Amino acid sequence: MAQHFDSLGLQVFATVLNKDGPGAKELLQGCSEQLTLIQMDITKPEDIDKALQITKDKLGEKGLWGLVNNAGKCFNVSDAELSAMSSYRGCMEINFFGAVAITKGFLPLLRKTRGRIVNVSSPAGELPLSCLSAYAASKAALTLFTNILRLELSSWGVKVCTIFPGLYNTGPSFDAEYWENQAHHLIKNTSTELLQDYGEDYILETKDLFLKYIATAKEDFSPVIESITDAILSSNPKLRYYAGKEVIIMYVILCILPTSLSDLIFNRCFLFRKVLPKALQK
Repeated sequence: MAQHFDSLGLQVFATVLNKDGPGAKELLQGCSEQLTLIQMDITKPEDIDKALQITKDKLGEKGLWGLVNNAGKCFNVSDAELSAMSSYRGCMEINFFGAVAITKGFLPLLRKTRGRIVNVSSPAGELPLSCLSAYAASKAALTLFTNILRLELSSWGVKVCTIFPGLYNTGPSFDAEYWENQAHHLIKNTSTELLQDYGEDYILETKDLFLKYIATAKEDFSPVIESITDAILSSNPKLRYYAGKEVIIMYVILCILPTSLSDLIFNRCFLFRKVLPKALQK
């Protein structure tokens, strides 16, 4: 996304978690000298303040035309009861509070230009997908925040859009070793009572099914890039962008079919389990 906007001749401020990481180096190599790379952890207010000051210094009296909130993380994949509270808090901190804090900080610059805010949410925030309760709740919060922001900022002339991407291979989030470690960490830290009810086989099957699911992730990001580009540059952007044909199909299922039937389809299409929780096998 940063490379694309840079190639269009726009002044881009790209934030990265690690300025010395391979992703940051690749970005610098593939972009012009006009791109500004900023190291920022969106869970740290001081990092956001620093990024805002760097942006102001570069822009001078000019405002900022577009803000894209894209950072996101899913910490674990498991039933809601098995998910640690730290997973819920971690997802909210990055996927929701981080976006809120950055938006609040940069809004004066965006109001000056009557610009754009683009929040990358997820279909998981609106569709009932098993084992993603922590991640889904944070994205649901972001989606509703975006909707309210759109209404509040209409009088300022600032347009606010939401992107709903399909399944794309975004590097660390699709690291098989990470999910293997997460599953064993969950088994180790689940209470004896819960582990007796659910069983290790149930947890490990969830992990295996999820690994099979993410193996189908797309490498071509163009539907997402095209959606964000239109949201930033179009004179009349859409309120919601569905980036990927499979996303449109999922929403058709949600909107047209009875809930009992759509629930059955989502359960079978996402993680179709064969192993029951241990307590239900008796």
